Amino acid sequence: MSNEAQFDLIIEPGRGIKNYWRDLWHYRELFFFLSWRDIMVRYKQTVIGVAWSVIRPLLTMIVFTVIFGNLAKLPSNGVPYPILVFAAMLPWQFFANSLSESSGSLLSNANMLTKVYFPRLIMPASAVIVSLIDFFISFGILILLMVFYQFIPSWRIITLPIFLLLALIASLGVGLWLSALNVKYRDFRYVVPFIVQFGLYVSPVGFTSSIVPLQWRLLYSLNPMVGVIDGFRWAILGGKSFIYWPGFLLSCSVAIGFFVFGIWYFRKMEQTFADII
Repeated sequence: MSNEAQFDLIIEPGRGIKNYWRDLWHYRELFFFLSWRDIMVRYKQTVIGVAWSVIRPLLTMIVFTVIFGNLAKLPSNGVPYPILVFAAMLPWQFFANSLSESSGSLLSNANMLTKVYFPRLIMPASAVIVSLIDFFISFGILILLMVFYQFIPSWRIITLPIFLLLALIASLGVGLWLSALNVKYRDFRYVVPFIVQFGLYVSPVGFTSSIVPLQWRLLYSLNPMVGVIDGFRWAILGGKSFIYWPGFLLSCSVAIGFFVFGIWYFRKMEQTFADII
């Protein structure tokens, strides 16, 4: 009777779990490859290609301008209403696209997860970067709107990268959390579109935060996108009335809290991804 040897394939971290963050840099080429692949796949065989990243926020801006600006007559703080809305659509669209793409990134790359080791955080992070590309494309529409309305931004425009970083932190934090949940509970793929749709109406996209009664402003600012959107408007449009600083600081704290919690939860669940999938 011949003895047959049995072998088990065990996928382990390349340099140990303690070097996880160093591995992120070591696998940076994979990060860039996944980002570039997702960009190509998103617009492959589409009729108008990258123009979709412009059409979606532009149509939403038109609808919100008609409803909130023309019909509801909400205040715009002296700023043309289309610019007011589009300045908020930029970070919101970035956030919404990031959640939609990053939440399903692990499941869509299930074959890679079960065959080779690499820091799994690369997958949802690369999806967020793809959404950042759409952000920069859409930003060109805002510039055209400013030219059309002859609106000149103030010196505060130089602070825009700070608020973009805040949007990136909020998007990545929530995206990591949802992507980990989506692996364990597949029902979350149906929850994410609801979160995005509901968040659009409870965030100050079609209106300014100043219309929220003062006694509710802090509670309203628990939404991390409130601080991000108000910051974008303050940087692009100027004017102190766009930011309620106590609420802004609270909203920023919530965004950073989501970021820390998202990384912690993702790292906690990461070792089980290959088994669950």
